[in-house]
Amino acid sequence: MCAAKSDTLYITDTTLRDAHQSLIATRMRTEDMLPLARAIDEVGFFSVEAWGGATFDSCIRFLNDDPWDRLRELKAELRRTPIQMLLRGQNLVGYRHYPDDVVEKFVDASAESGVDIFRVFDALNDIRNMKKAMEEVKNVGAHLQGAICYTTSPVHSVATFIEMAEDLYALGCDSICIKDMAGLIMPHDARDLISGIKRAVDVKVGLHSHCTSGVAPLSYQAAIDAGVDILDTAMSPFALGTSQPPTESVVASVSGTPRDTGIDLVALRNVRNICRDIREKYQPLFNAISDRVDSDVLIYQLPGGMISNLVSQLQEQGALDRLEEVLQEIPRVRRDLGYPPLVTPTSQIVGTQAVLNVLLGGERYRNVTQEVKDYVLGLYGRPPAPISLEVRKLIIGDEEPVTVRPADLLEPIYEQMRKEAEDQNLISREEDVLTYILYPAVAPSFLKGERQAEVIPQKAAAGAAGVADIPHSMEVEVDGEIFSVRIVTVEGSSIAVTTTAESPKGRIPRGDIPGGIKSNMQGMVLQVLTQKGNSVKKGDTLIVLEAMKMENPIRSPRDGIVGEIFVEAGDVVQSGDVLLVVE
Repeated sequence: MCAAKSDTLYITDTTLRDAHQSLIATRMRTEDMLPLARAIDEVGFFSVEAWGGATFDSCIRFLNDDPWDRLRELKAELRRTPIQMLLRGQNLVGYRHYPDDVVEKFVDASAESGVDIFRVFDALNDIRNMKKAMEEVKNVGAHLQGAICYTTSPVHSVATFIEMAEDLYALGCDSICIKDMAGLIMPHDARDLISGIKRAVDVKVGLHSHCTSGVAPLSYQAAIDAGVDILDTAMSPFALGTSQPPTESVVASVSGTPRDTGIDLVALRNVRNICRDIREKYQPLFNAISDRVDSDVLIYQLPGGMISNLVSQLQEQGALDRLEEVLQEIPRVRRDLGYPPLVTPTSQIVGTQAVLNVLLGGERYRNVTQEVKDYVLGLYGRPPAPISLEVRKLIIGDEEPVTVRPADLLEPIYEQMRKEAEDQNLISREEDVLTYILYPAVAPSFLKGERQAEVIPQKAAAGAAGVADIPHSMEVEVDGEIFSVRIVTVEGSSIAVTTTAESPKGRIPRGDIPGGIKSNMQGMVLQVLTQKGNSVKKGDTLIVLEAMKMENPIRSPRDGIVGEIFVEAGDVVQSGDVLLVVE
């Protein structure tokens, strides 16, 4: 850490976590992080954010990279710099609430594997959902940083955020972070909020923001003037756009002043040069949408990491041309659902529902994800404002939302899930149980060693064939089975990313089949909830797809009898694939 002095401005560098989550959908691999971590450890940062958030999911889903191994390997390189993680309260690093026994086990394992500072937040700022994780962080003796999800709406204000800071301090937080995940905080609000918190509580206050709207550097200066203790920054090759302000620029801006960080700009050059080489390797994954200033974020309020993922998800659905419609729908869905701050998982809940409302056409909320239904039922916590009664009726009918802490309704599951995983021969060490609990649909294939890492696209050489020369699909034979492969072009690059359908060609038909029910999006089959010969009613859920990180039910459009079923759990399907027949 930097040498302590009363006015020192401390820096948390986010290059190893939020920066690449925001710019390249969390695709940086551990092999590229380790030499960077060695260089970072020489600088003197307050901490380095290197774990948590979407990194866990991406490791097992896309990179075939064990997140627990990553943490331990980073800890071996970061001998002097504390490792910080982003923890989603009762959601941990997943997209739903987990029982208290899982929260305890996860925090314990994370601390033992190398996490020194836990930044704990709840997407709804419902402190009830943070308490268990916070208690366990204190129990393991780690630094507890309570986070306030900053947003703007008719029901949020500087005063309400200061009140939340007081509540967090009363619960034993060692520091407090203002988590401005969408880059919304204006300079005057940053000044008022930071000075207000520092008057109210005697604790270090940090500010985390994104450059999406272009305002963050101005707000950082206002925060410095207001006495902020810690700023989140990213090394310049992974800064700006939907990421954080550049580390080098912030350090230089206070050099020689009472707020001097004590960080040597020459030492930062070595880190910057390594980051520059890494950026060159991943350049095809950067896209113009997440790599530029977009003042529209002040309207639709999506966090940096969600924007790059939304672009990726719309590409998967072949609907990137409808991005503008989705962005216009997001504020409407957010208002309907009581103005939740848009941070994981609520950003995915709101964003995915906006995609469904746009792509599926017709009546809004005609199709809703299971997560949206759970949110309206109160299973994610207390919304900042009441949910629209009309929308509530559409989504849950006459069911009554719960009012207790959602985790109070959850029975312990750790030992039960351990036995399930052991029965499938998935467990080689204790952390594998947690991986299985957090991602039961993806973890089995990962833990069995059946998943393959995505190939990092290569930049086209000068004069190489353009996008128009790349085929849209092809067939690949693997061990005698024919697989269909769909090719998705990365914006701004003449090279393509390939997504392999995991179902043998011929089993899943396309086109019109009498009584056929088609997939309305690209996704993976999580559950088949019916059998051939079953009687079903219109509206019954027949299949659950995982798409855009959410569970999307496929419902019967009619009363009838189930005929052929063409898919099974684990299959990857494309929009238009026939899943089953209801005659």
